[in-house]
Amino acid sequence: MKPRKPKNPEPIRWWSRPAPAVLAAVATVLAFLPSTASAAGVASQKSLLDLYRDGGPIMHLIALCSVAVVALGSYCAIMFRKGKLMPPNVVAHLNNLISQRDLPSAYQFCQSNPGPLTHALSAALTKANFERDMFNKSAMENSIADDCFREETKMMVVVNYLNTFAVLAPMIGLLGTVAGMITSFSALTAGKAEATDLAKGIGEALIATGGGLLLAIPSMFLYFFFRGMLTTNMADVHKTLSHMLDLFTGEAHGIPSQPVYEAEAPTE
Repeated sequence: MKPRKPKNPEPIRWWSRPAPAVLAAVATVLAFLPSTASAAGVASQKSLLDLYRDGGPIMHLIALCSVAVVALGSYCAIMFRKGKLMPPNVVAHLNNLISQRDLPSAYQFCQSNPGPLTHALSAALTKANFERDMFNKSAMENSIADDCFREETKMMVVVNYLNTFAVLAPMIGLLGTVAGMITSFSALTAGKAEATDLAKGIGEALIATGGGLLLAIPSMFLYFFFRGMLTTNMADVHKTLSHMLDLFTGEAHGIPSQPVYEAEAPTE
């Protein structure tokens, strides 16, 4: 009779017998939690105003830059939105005048309603010529393209200021960091090696660095956001003006074949 084979022993699971290193790591974390909680309780007693004061004089400069970023963001949100660049009532009225080829009325309406769209259209209307092929449409298109590019460049200058603050903010925070470290090393030089003497300068350095980053991150986001919004809206302005030229030349549908406004015949 053959002897029975011994059964394979049950494999040892790593979770059934934790290694000593794992136990030591867990014990270390549990021992560290009370001290972390007490430190968080001490830090929570400070308000934002206290942190602002602990950041040193450089925090005043960061605060001024923050006010400027908020003002620039509000300006861009109001002035560069689509409803401001090309108001629907203005576009509808100009489409009606251009489709009827009433150039004097369209030009006067553009002058009385200044804006990127009306400025580019009024400059293009001065190049209209009923004696030329397609009423001199090529020259009008070139004029609109140049004016749209010029207006977008002028408005992009304001948006670029947001990028300027986004780049300068970390540098300002770094300046506060250097000032805080100088304070700490000055305490060491004076023979003050206590933790409280060094904590003031180190805290000032960290708060200034955090303030600079807290300003730089929203500034960079606003820069990319408003740059994309301005580029998109100006592309829509150019498309709207191109449609007006199609209405003027009769290439769009539903346009009267005979112009309402024609050049006056020379008197004999």
